[in-house]
Amino acid sequence: MNDLSDFRKSYEKSELLEHMIPEDPINLFHRWFCEVKDFGGVDEVNAMTVSTLGADGFPKARVVLLKQYTEEGFIFYTNYHSEKGRAIEAHPQLCLSFFWPSMERQIIIKGRAERTSKDISDNYFASRPKGSQLGAVVSNQSEVIPDRAFLENKLHELELANENNEVHRPPYWGGYLVKPISVEFWQGRPNRLHDRIRYALQDDYSWKIDRLAP
Repeated sequence: MNDLSDFRKSYEKSELLEHMIPEDPINLFHRWFCEVKDFGGVDEVNAMTVSTLGADGFPKARVVLLKQYTEEGFIFYTNYHSEKGRAIEAHPQLCLSFFWPSMERQIIIKGRAERTSKDISDNYFASRPKGSQLGAVVSNQSEVIPDRAFLENKLHELELANENNEVHRPPYWGGYLVKPISVEFWQGRPNRLHDRIRYALQDDYSWKIDRLAP
C-alpha cells in the first residue's frame, strides 16, 4: 500500500468573508480569476474540469479551457459528436470546477448547458490559428483510430487542400454556454476550517448566499 496520509499543507494565503463578497457570483468569479492571473503560478488559469453523465451511467470529468464568460454564464467549445458532446446533449446538467492551488482556491459551478448561437461559434472558430481549425476538422473526436500516423496523414492532406483557402467551422463543432444555478467558492484556511460560500439561483433570478461548513 502507498500511504499518502502525510501529504498535507496548511492553507494560509487568503480568506473569504461575507463582507468581501458581491451579490452576483459572476462578479466574484471575475475578481478571483483576475487575482489568480495576476498572482501567477498557474499555466492556464482558464483550465477547468467539465463533468458530465455518460450514456453508460458513469460520470466523466476532463479538463477543458474556458473561452468566455458573461453575466449569462461560461462558454467552452467542443466537437458536438464527441463523447462529451453526446453526454451534454443527453444530460445538459453539468459541473464545472476550477482549482487554483497558487492561491488555494476552488470554484464549483453547477448549471445547464445549451449550444451557443452559430454566430458566436463562427466568430470564435475564425479567431483560432489555422492549425487548430484544421485539427478540429480532421479529428472525429472520441472515435477509435488505428494509430497516430492516420491522424497526421489526414491533417497533412487537409493542409495541402486548404493551403490558400479559408477554413470554415464544421457544423458538428461549436460552443456550449453553461448557465449556472449554483456557484460555490472555496478558500483554503488553516486547520481545515476552509471558507465555503455558495450562491444558489432563486426563482426570481436573485442569488441566495450561504456559508457552508468545511
